Amino acid sequence: MNVLIILAEVSLIIFAFLLLNWVLSKLFQLFTKTFIPKSDNRSIKTLRRNITGLLLLACGVSCILIVGANGYLVYRGENLQEYTLLLIEGIPSGFWVTLGIGIAQSIATLILAAIALKFLKYWLKAASTRAKNLEKNTADDESIDAFFNAFYNRISGGIWLWAIILCAQFLKLPATVSEYLYIALRIYLIIAVGLLILKAVAAIVDSLDALSIRYSNPDNLLRFYDRLRHLIPFLKRCLEFVIYVCMATLVIQQVQLIANVATFGPRIIKIIGIVFISRVLFEVVYLLIEEVLFKDQTLTDIQRSRRLTLVPLFRSFLQYLIYFGATVFILYALSIDPTPILAGAGIVGIAVGLGAQTLINDIVCGFFILFENYYLVGDYIEAGKAEEKVVEGIVEAIELRTTRVRHPNGQLQIIQNGNIGSITNYSKQYIFAVVEVGVPYDSNLAHVYKVIEEVGQQLKADDPDVLEGTQVDGVESLGESNLLLRTLTKVKPGKHLQIQRVLRKIFTNALLREGIVIPVRAESGEG
Repeated sequence: MNVLIILAEVSLIIFAFLLLNWVLSKLFQLFTKTFIPKSDNRSIKTLRRNITGLLLLACGVSCILIVGANGYLVYRGENLQEYTLLLIEGIPSGFWVTLGIGIAQSIATLILAAIALKFLKYWLKAASTRAKNLEKNTADDESIDAFFNAFYNRISGGIWLWAIILCAQFLKLPATVSEYLYIALRIYLIIAVGLLILKAVAAIVDSLDALSIRYSNPDNLLRFYDRLRHLIPFLKRCLEFVIYVCMATLVIQQVQLIANVATFGPRIIKIIGIVFISRVLFEVVYLLIEEVLFKDQTLTDIQRSRRLTLVPLFRSFLQYLIYFGATVFILYALSIDPTPILAGAGIVGIAVGLGAQTLINDIVCGFFILFENYYLVGDYIEAGKAEEKVVEGIVEAIELRTTRVRHPNGQLQIIQNGNIGSITNYSKQYIFAVVEVGVPYDSNLAHVYKVIEEVGQQLKADDPDVLEGTQVDGVESLGESNLLLRTLTKVKPGKHLQIQRVLRKIFTNALLREGIVIPVRAESGEG
């Protein structure tokens, strides 16, 4: 009989620890589904195994203590059956009634929670299907599914936590347990609702994005949406930061020891709002500037080049102005008076300006380049030097400090405006495509001139970039085996390199058709 009593007590201890392990397992699953991304599941599983190991150790120690205590009683000659019955009889009868009712109420509560979750899952699935069919649009189906799945996970977690609180009250656990459980429930609901709002915001933004693309046309304001669409990821990040800050603020307020730190939450949200509004304002104003400058479809090439030249300057000035204003507003949001800082920055700026003469020189030269109209965006120029090499190519941008020039080979050259030096602009009104042609000494030059000029006239008729037909300037030099003729063809600015390549080809073909062949230079050698 003593052995049976000891086995019963050990079995009861093992059952209690198995029940506790099962509850902890469910809580870990709930926590993982609700808050932890899949990439962090490994660390959570490691923590779960460690806790399970501690529970097994505690269970083993408890069983050993029970066996030892009962063995000591048997050694003293005690009757374990009578001793156990006396302990049980010493417990008030009302305790067992209350415990039985509490267990029954707890079981009923858990069953009702499971049934409620079944109905909730069914209705949320139906709502998700209906939401995806509202506009017959599948572009945002993934966001809608993610939102409803997250909604179910959050609600199910809240229901189970509420059920555990009710069970603690039914089982008459100490009031401190219920109090801490209520705090845990509030924190859970704050985080759950915040994460749910994140999913909702993603679904709403994706849906509005798809609808804006669908209904945009040249006749409404949505025609600008495609040029502002790159701000969508930035909008999502800002909204995420705002929601995370709100969640952290509300969670901190639940903990009395650090509740004062929550006062920084609204300030951080203001800063995020200022940064977002500054970025949007910059993009919108820049878009309006481009719309105003290039709205006229009858602009000449020179007018368009001048306006393309001004756009980067406006962009740089606008960027500095808006970001400076944003910095001032951020200081106000942090309850910092910016006046002393700006005054100090002015003094420092003067000191730095006296030392940064190169920077000032670059900016001043940049203004002179713009106002004196030395070159525009799209012009082909030779200017300055970079590592003892002349910078040559098409101007892509003129900024406050630098000019960006794209070389014909493709590389981008950036030269400081103060180092521009002498400038050769190939894009003012017209330029000559100069091609040198070699012919034999015994050629009929009058016939050669006629062939070249006819080819030039034909090219003028075929190519709109050619302004006048080719003219033979004369004999440029006398070579060892041929005469070198110099030809001039007036073309549009910046088109001389392309036309030169075309002219060399058609001149060669035309002379070969006329039987005019340049003799091959004989190589000398010892024999």
